[in-house]
Amino acid sequence: MRSRLMSLITVVVLGLLFSAVAFGQTKSRQQQPAAGTAAGKFDPHDLSGFWEGPPPGQRPAEDARPPFTPAGKEAMSKRMPVYISRSARGGENPGCRSSTCSNDPIYVCNPVGFPRHVWEENEPIEFVYTPGRILQLFQWGRTIRELWMDGRKLPTGQNLESLGPSWYGISVAEWQGDTLVVNTTGFDERAWPDQYGHPLSFDARIEERYRRIDANTIEGRMTIFDPKNYTGPWVYTVKTATPQVRLFKRMAPDEVNYFGWKGLFSGITEAMCAPMNEVEDFNKRIRDRAIFGDK
Repeated sequence: MRSRLMSLITVVVLGLLFSAVAFGQTKSRQQQPAAGTAAGKFDPHDLSGFWEGPPPGQRPAEDARPPFTPAGKEAMSKRMPVYISRSARGGENPGCRSSTCSNDPIYVCNPVGFPRHVWEENEPIEFVYTPGRILQLFQWGRTIRELWMDGRKLPTGQNLESLGPSWYGISVAEWQGDTLVVNTTGFDERAWPDQYGHPLSFDARIEERYRRIDANTIEGRMTIFDPKNYTGPWVYTVKTATPQVRLFKRMAPDEVNYFGWKGLFSGITEAMCAPMNEVEDFNKRIRDRAIFGDK
């Protein structure tokens, strides 16, 4: 009798233990967010949060652009990019293979600018909603880009001339269904829109289309309209399975903390190109060694 009672107690205890483990595992699975599945609930008009582009290897394809106009070809001939196209048209600019001979403006502490910061770099981007605007925040250089949502029109003609050029242009945006459509103009012609050094005129127009396709993915498309430099529209293209689409993936919560987004560019590694830092680094590596020798 006692033996059967102990056996019954053992069965009950084991049953409770297995139930607790199973409940814990189920609860754990329920607490984990959906990993980029379309089944996860999301608001297609909510792009807020931290997003990251594809890896550096998925950069825009240089040979996807339309041919240059004479003005575009002349502008391109004055630029010395580090990254050289290996296409049949690569001979249009010999370029160079070192930052010391390149005249890429980012090598002398100038802003990365738009569209390069969004569509070429894989820097994280934070979308922030404010009344009448959507902000894009970039960790590199502590930079902000404003997308005006208050119904204003894209400036043209004398209005654009009065505003003048800027590194990130002037952007207006609106929702067309579930797609955020952004148009930008007013570019600083000294900025490079990509690593290849392609020209971009002051009054060129760039159209972006952002569409959230699931809980963890934004699909982006971009087209450049610049008749001064190119013979036709230039659709953003990458040599991937989705060549005309850039996929922005939501960053995991543990990748955003006080050490910086993904633990990068904070404190001593802050991604701020300060000329005084550049000069000091140059002095240590080059000038001082040339004068005093290695010590």
